[in-house]
Amino acid sequence: MSFLSRQDAGQKLARHLLNEGIGVDVVIGLPRGGVIVASEVAHALQRPLGVLVVRKIGHPMHREFAVGALAENDVILLNERIIANETVRAELSEVIDEEKERLAQYRRKFQVQKTDFCDKAVLIVDDGLATGTTMEAAVLSARRQGAKKVMIAVPVGSASAIEKLQRVADAVIAIIADPGLEAVGAYYESFPQTDDEEVVSVLQAEHAHH
Repeated sequence: MSFLSRQDAGQKLARHLLNEGIGVDVVIGLPRGGVIVASEVAHALQRPLGVLVVRKIGHPMHREFAVGALAENDVILLNERIIANETVRAELSEVIDEEKERLAQYRRKFQVQKTDFCDKAVLIVDDGLATGTTMEAAVLSARRQGAKKVMIAVPVGSASAIEKLQRVADAVIAIIADPGLEAVGAYYESFPQTDDEEVVSVLQAEHAHH
């Protein structure tokens, strides 16, 4: 099974959630692609849509290789095994400072309306889970912001990421759980890069709608 687009994946995910009878107070998308999927879910469940900004922390020598993640409310997750080496640590703090700055920029850019997590059942949605590190940071951030229950929903995820997240979230819902997942994009016929403007317009439309 694959998805035509993020919109299609969001609609299928919403149907799946409705069938499972999952009750939530607020739907949160992870920028960028996750917001597109989350928007479809929020519409179908008739719940407000919010956004939680998360950034990958890249290895200082190979920035595309993630060694951790940052999320709002000063959540920092690092893979200690990979960064045990001291020289990496010093350079890593520069990477972290850079990403913190970027996180703050995105926060301002996507801040149509601050989501209230307090005592809410929160559903965090992304377009897929590869390692699950950024999602784990998002879950911790939502809890830190007072969420009473944190659930995760994705169209597709690697079996290992799903298993890891089951330890930190109240529930993990995936239509496809694949032990051999290499790339999330492989499950989508169309998987373009989502740009910031698209995220902002989805959030503004949602805000105008409520």
